This record gives sequence, structure tokens and C-alpha cells, in this order.
Amino acid sequence: MVDIASLSLVELQELEQQIPREIRRRKAEERQKAIKELENYAKSRGFQLSELVASAPVRTRSYNKAEPKYRDQQNPERTWTGRGRKPRWVESWLTNGGSLSELEI
Repeated sequence: MVDIASLSLVELQELEQQIPREIRRRKAEERQKAIKELENYAKSRGFQLSELVASAPVRTRSYNKAEPKYRDQQNPERTWTGRGRKPRWVESWLTNGGSLSELEI
């Protein structure tokens, strides 16, 4: 193992450039190994890997649409579910001394 504390700045910068390339190379290598293993497994079961992949069910996540929990008092058309980043109108309301509970629907 290399003691990175003993490396010069130039050596560290060179290493910094080499690491991402090596990671990409190894990922590609591992991917090819995994594909080969899967092909061999499928073949041992009497299938081609492409047959199995093509007929595999596609799983999709379904999300329930969140109902709004907060409404802008100045513009009732603007609502927020309380999920994700706060809208600007909520941030403005809070900055001006309002509370989130005052905006609840």
C-alpha cells in the first residue's frame, strides 16, 4: 500500500488523474466478467441471455400523487405538498416572520 502522506503534490495530482481511469477500466472489466457468467448460466439452463433479458418483466415504481399540505395566502393557486425543496413563496413567508403552520390547508 502506498503511503500517500509521503507523496509530493505533483505525485498526488498524477494519482488523482489515474484513479478515475482505473476505476472505469475495472468496472468495464467486471461488467464483462458478469455478462460472461450470466451467459454461461443461461446456456447451462438451455437459454440465450438475450432471450431471458428480453422477456424479463419491467418493474416500475408507482408513486401516489401527494396532496398539497400548504397554500399561499396571497395566491391560493400556489400550493406545496411539503415534500422536496421549499418553494420561493414558502421561503419568503418564513423569512418575513410567518410560520409554516399558518400556511397549512
